Amino acid sequence: MRTSTRGAVATIVALAAVAGIAVSAVAAGHTPYPTKSQVDAAKAEVSHKAGSVAAIQARLAAANARLQKAADNADAASEAYNGAVWRLGQAKAATTAAQVAAAAAQAKVDGQRSTIAGLVTETYQSGDELSGVTALIGADDPQTVMDRWGALQSASDSMQAKFDAYTHLADAARTAHAKAAKAQAAQVALTAEAAQRKNAAASAAAGAQNEAHAIAVQRTKLIAQLAADQKISVSLAAARQHALERIAAEKAAALARAKAIAAAKAAAAKAARDKAAQAKGGSSNDDPAPPVGVATTASAARAIAFAEAQVGEPYVWAAAGPGSWDCSGLTMMAWRQGGVSLPHYSAAQYAEIEHIGVQDLRPGDLVFWGGSPSTIHHVAMYLGNGMIIQAPHTGADVDIVGMYSWEAPTFFGRP
Repeated sequence: MRTSTRGAVATIVALAAVAGIAVSAVAAGHTPYPTKSQVDAAKAEVSHKAGSVAAIQARLAAANARLQKAADNADAASEAYNGAVWRLGQAKAATTAAQVAAAAAQAKVDGQRSTIAGLVTETYQSGDELSGVTALIGADDPQTVMDRWGALQSASDSMQAKFDAYTHLADAARTAHAKAAKAQAAQVALTAEAAQRKNAAASAAAGAQNEAHAIAVQRTKLIAQLAADQKISVSLAAARQHALERIAAEKAAALARAKAIAAAKAAAAKAARDKAAQAKGGSSNDDPAPPVGVATTASAARAIAFAEAQVGEPYVWAAAGPGSWDCSGLTMMAWRQGGVSLPHYSAAQYAEIEHIGVQDLRPGDLVFWGGSPSTIHHVAMYLGNGMIIQAPHTGADVDIVGMYSWEAPTFFGRP
C-alpha cells in the first residue's frame, strides 16, 4: 500500500516531534516529501527514547528489588536476634534448674556425711560393747551369744548401707554439678551470641534505612529523567511508574497464588492417594485462601482485633509494643489477648502451635516464611479472604496486605 504525501508528512512530523527534531521546514511545505534519512533519523531517535525509558524503568525495578532485599535482610537479622534471646532465656532457666538440683544433691551428700560421722563416733565410743570379743565372752547361754552377734552384724550392715548411700549420693552430686557447670557455660556462650545478633540486627536495620534513603533519592532522579524523556510532568511520570509497579506486583502475586493453589491441589491429591479410605477428609477447596472473613473462635477474634488496632504503627526490630512492633512481637501480643502464650520468635511460634495446610487457613491463624521450620524468619496473621496483617520490615508500618503480595508463605499454623 502506498503512502500519500500528506500521510508521509504527518508521519515525519509526528516522529520528529517525539524525537525533538526541528520540523519547521516540513511544516512550512519547503520539503513536500520527507527524505529517507529524515524518516530514519526520526525513527532512530524515537527508538532511542523508548530504549531510554525502558532502561530507566529497569533501573527503577532493580532499585526496588535492592530495597526489598535490604528490608528482608533486616527482618531476618531481627528474627535471628529474637531467636538468640529466646534460646538464652531457655538456657537461663536450664542453668537455674541445674543449680537448684546440684544444691539439693549436695545437701543430701552433706546430710549423709553427717549421719556416717555420727555413726562412726557412736561405734567408736561403744566399741568395747560391739567388738567381736565382748559379743561372745561373758555370754550366759547360746541365745545370749546369738543376740549379741546379731547386734554386731546389724551395726556392721547399717554402716555399710550408709557408706553405699553416701557413695551413690556423691556420684549424683558430681553429675548434678557437672550439668550445672555445662548449663552455665552454654548460657555464657548464648549471652555472647545474643549480643552479636543484637549488633547484627542493629547494623542490618541501619543499612536498610540507609538503602531506603539512597534509593528514594535515586528514584526521584530517575523519575525526573523519565518525565523528561516522555515529555510529561514529573507528577504524571511518578503516577505512571507507581501504577506500573502496582500492576507488576499484582501479576507476581497472582503467579505466586497460582503456584500455591497448584501445590495445595497436589498435596490434597497425594493425601487422597495415601489415605484412600479417608479420601473425603481432604479439602476440595481450590483456593488456598478461603473467603472466610469472620474469626471462628472468640480467642481468634480478640487476637485479630488487637492486631488490627496496631495498623499504622511502625516496625521496629525486637519491639513488642506498645507503639512499635516487629513481626513476631505483633503476633505474640495479639494472641496473648486471645489467651495463648507464644514466644517472641517466629520459628519458635511455629514449633509451639498446631501445623496446618494452606487450604485449612482460618482467620487468626499464623502464616510463616522460611526455607525450613528452623529457618523461618517472618510471621503474619491471616485475616481471611486472602489477606494478612503484619509488621513488615524496617521503614514500614503495620499493614494489611494480600498474602501473596510479597512471596508465597511456606508454613501455616493455628495457636
